Amino acid sequence: MTDLAALFQPFSCRGMTIRNRIAMAPMTRSFSEGGAPGADVAAYYARRAAADVGLIISEGASPDRKASSFDPKVPNFYAAEALAGWKTVIDGVHAKGGAMAPQIWHVGMMRKPGAGPFPEIDSDSPSGLTHSGKQVYQEPSEEEVQDMAASYARAAGHAARLGFDAVEIHGAHGYLIDEFFWDRMNVRTDRFGGSIEKRSGFAAEVIRLTREAVGPTIPIIFRFSQWKQQDYGVKLTQNPDEMTAFLRPLVDAGADILHASQRRFWEPEFPDHDPVLNTAGWAKKLMGKPTITVGSVGLSSDFVTGYQVGHGAQVAGFGDLMERFERGEFDLVAVGRALLQDPHWAQKVKEGRLQELQPYDAAALATLT
Repeated sequence: MTDLAALFQPFSCRGMTIRNRIAMAPMTRSFSEGGAPGADVAAYYARRAAADVGLIISEGASPDRKASSFDPKVPNFYAAEALAGWKTVIDGVHAKGGAMAPQIWHVGMMRKPGAGPFPEIDSDSPSGLTHSGKQVYQEPSEEEVQDMAASYARAAGHAARLGFDAVEIHGAHGYLIDEFFWDRMNVRTDRFGGSIEKRSGFAAEVIRLTREAVGPTIPIIFRFSQWKQQDYGVKLTQNPDEMTAFLRPLVDAGADILHASQRRFWEPEFPDHDPVLNTAGWAKKLMGKPTITVGSVGLSSDFVTGYQVGHGAQVAGFGDLMERFERGEFDLVAVGRALLQDPHWAQKVKEGRLQELQPYDAAALATLT
């Protein structure tokens, strides 16, 4: 059996120390009526903190730009009632020995007209273009773009005041920040458009302002992806040199931890380049910063090492994951749907009770187990 003890060593960054290398990946739940997380949401996170999850990254929460959300039941991170709810969340997580970062999430052009808590507001975007290149809104002014960036920092400032241990900026999956990275959606000619380095300028400004808002002791996690929900065939950077050009402005602006979202963590990011690393591995090699890997951890028999457990269900093995972790390819492992299914997933892994791991069932999405 694979030795998993290394996953349960502490990790420190700036003023945060977490008890192990397991993070709960952010997953949209839409159980926050009126945008305010209630007691059921607080208990949902506390259960996972009580069961050995080292760092909980919350579901995406919207900043105070009115176009930032497409669902009134997604929590926000600015209204007084919502902030009171988040205070209950973080106090509950701390009481169980866990650490937590809210994920600040602006959906950009993924918001359809008329959606969200402010349906009358046009969606925010880099250039008013859809992912297919159709012009549907006017390109926002540089001043408007600056306020979009500042909205993330305002939310992060609330998180610092509430006592959160870190903050995560959502820059992946085709949402607002990722739209600035994408040359199909960002055709600006000012400081936020042009080359990949310049298209990283909006994210860099978000990070710079966030650092000012949270101070020197709170780590800033930045989540990015090569793929987009609108087009899985798109790849933001084609080789290590392009990835360096893309990530360098973010690290220089103050990103402490890079959260590399892959659909399948075991796939090589640049198959034609040595060494053979996943996305998190390349980000760490190129930037020298701690990274989080995520992508189907604990879900399927697609892992290089798989095994059968209980009732014929396929549960992923950990051989390839641990080989990569122990050679330093990444520093933390984010687990999404497996932890959504079973709040005791990390505890079972720690105690070697792998035969008790539950196969993921999409019905879990309808509950706050």
